[in-house]
Amino acid sequence: MPNVTRPLAFADDFIHAELVTDVRDLAVADAVVVNLSPRPMITGDAHPAIVPAWKSTWLKGGVIKSAERVALIKVVQKTNLGGCVFRGWDWLGNRIKSFPRDTPLYISHFDHVGEVTTDPLVFTNERATPQQEQTFDMRLNLWWSPGDTDCFIHNEHPFLEVHTQIHGQGRMQKFHERDEATMYEDIPMLIGYSHDPFCRVTGPNQWTYPWHRYYADTDSVWLAIELHPRA
Repeated sequence: MPNVTRPLAFADDFIHAELVTDVRDLAVADAVVVNLSPRPMITGDAHPAIVPAWKSTWLKGGVIKSAERVALIKVVQKTNLGGCVFRGWDWLGNRIKSFPRDTPLYISHFDHVGEVTTDPLVFTNERATPQQEQTFDMRLNLWWSPGDTDCFIHNEHPFLEVHTQIHGQGRMQKFHERDEATMYEDIPMLIGYSHDPFCRVTGPNQWTYPWHRYYADTDSVWLAIELHPRA
């Protein structure tokens, strides 16, 4: 059955968020649409367009012609959006003891959206054709920070990851060291944009990340897509 839809775990009165699988001719009034699949998503009607794997777009009165699995997310109530901290979201310092206590970075509930099979080297753009596919558990969550927030330079992730901007404007940044003076790449994140993966595959279920961070230029909500290897 096409267009099987359910709310995502972080959906509420402020943020519309739903997962749709086996997508066919789905009208989208206004939402960021994220392709949660290693296969292309096709949008448009008279002029079809391809949204590649793990990429996204902002549809306004558009249509998804076909896709394997997508997330549709939009902030629908901006006033008091920061009140997410009282709606079950968690301050990151509650999970990481070393996290700076003066950094207002908050994480939503996770949603485990199913399994996905892909070649990690294709995911990281290190090769074009799948050769050694494996199965991952995919989970999604949202992040929120007010404007001018340094969301902490780090490089530790036991999973494959990319991000999509949902609300506001920020930047994904890379550094030579855990020092903002060593920044060597600054990637603008506008609503509907997903950056390329930062990690590189170094072995079976092993990948390395550069020192990196998200920086919120304005009050921002962004989506994290995590692929966790199955044991």
